[in-house]
Amino acid sequence: MKTLAIILLATAPAWARNIDLSTVPSRDTVQLTIYNAEDLTLVRETRHVTFKKGVNPLQFSWANTLIDPTSVTLRFPKQAAQLEVLDTTYPLDKPQMLYWNVEAGGDMEAVAEISYFTSGITWSADYVCITDPGETVMDVTGFVRVFNHSGEEYENAQVRLVVGTINLVEKIAELAQRQYGKGIEQLEEGVAGAVRKLAAKDKVAEVANALAPAATSAGVPKKIEKEGLGEYFIYTVEGTETIQNGWSKRLRSFDGRQIPFKIQYRYRPAEYGDQLVRMFLLRNDAESKLGTTPLPDGIVRVYRDNGKDGLGFRVQQQIKYVPIGDKIELNLGPDPEVVHEWVKLKTWREHIWFQRQGLNVYKEYGGGTKLEINDVVVGWEDHVGYAERIRNYRPRPIEVELRRTFPGDVAFISKLEPARHDYQTVQLTASCPAGKKTELTYHVRTRQGHLAKQQNVTIERGG
Repeated sequence: MKTLAIILLATAPAWARNIDLSTVPSRDTVQLTIYNAEDLTLVRETRHVTFKKGVNPLQFSWANTLIDPTSVTLRFPKQAAQLEVLDTTYPLDKPQMLYWNVEAGGDMEAVAEISYFTSGITWSADYVCITDPGETVMDVTGFVRVFNHSGEEYENAQVRLVVGTINLVEKIAELAQRQYGKGIEQLEEGVAGAVRKLAAKDKVAEVANALAPAATSAGVPKKIEKEGLGEYFIYTVEGTETIQNGWSKRLRSFDGRQIPFKIQYRYRPAEYGDQLVRMFLLRNDAESKLGTTPLPDGIVRVYRDNGKDGLGFRVQQQIKYVPIGDKIELNLGPDPEVVHEWVKLKTWREHIWFQRQGLNVYKEYGGGTKLEINDVVVGWEDHVGYAERIRNYRPRPIEVELRRTFPGDVAFISKLEPARHDYQTVQLTASCPAGKKTELTYHVRTRQGHLAKQQNVTIERGG
């Protein structure tokens, strides 16, 4: 087992005169604040150490771990007036060790707090969603899994997980300008990485300092407390956990019951390909019985209760960070019970414009002449009639949303209620009754050649 050690040495400066290892003080407490974005964890541990009046050498080692030695700090939160860290020494022959000289005003026992950054401790989130048989509500259970590959084991540790899209751009740019005189995007890859690490460490320490440790309760199931600070959230696991090196531990983060959601069928080729897909739509808000905290990136697994003490798997999908109030969209893929076709009904061309290029005069046999007018087509309008046909074989009505993109100078002409999604894309919505067919018809006019004035879609009312 790899260990961290703080060893009280004899008052003489000879490093070889260490006291017996059996007297090494063990950790009293340890706290892990884990921030995934830059693979950083802020560790704070406390130990009781006995000092004699005068200068006391202390030794700290981190062999075979991923601790950043430049981040190790020592302080005495309750006896700061009686204890002073005089200096820190990194022995040349012992690269994974340091010594502090601490001056004590008298013989005393003190709580030493050591903090440092380490890598190799990460966490991830996952969610299990189970719908009712009728697919009207779902139960959502969130989990977090902590992975420890830092080389160190942390027994009885308080675990805190930083949640949120932490924007380090301004901090990184500030550091880059101050230290190197140019922006982060101009730095070499290695230097830029180092600057990002510095910024991330600053932010992790800021979050950890701002939020006090959560209280624990004995005899009740562990839960995860959530606290907010600006754009950050901290998930604090109630009580303590032993995070062994090389292991992972899965913890329940929340339970949501009877959460309403909406089913919508979508055709969006730019997002889902050339197919109509079935979507489960919900929001991370109070109305949906969620919304107490942002939801971290993670894998969502969706199941359907079949009403016979069994579950049917629906989909597994990776979701990005979901702020409070934002939507959650789960793509279940094509539905064999809903068929969609795009049919071209007819085409025609009109408003053809000609431009005269000149006259050609030919002499004919026998002395006569022939006049030929040379006209060229320079503009016209193409018209195409379409139908969006949807056949719903499901036992209940469905809602459908369709998006079509038309490049060029286009008019979308229909009796429907279309909306313009962007400058080239039209969006249609419709409902289709259970066991019925719905047909949405429209025609598209495209101005070509000299008639084309703009590159966008306009919507016109008509047949």
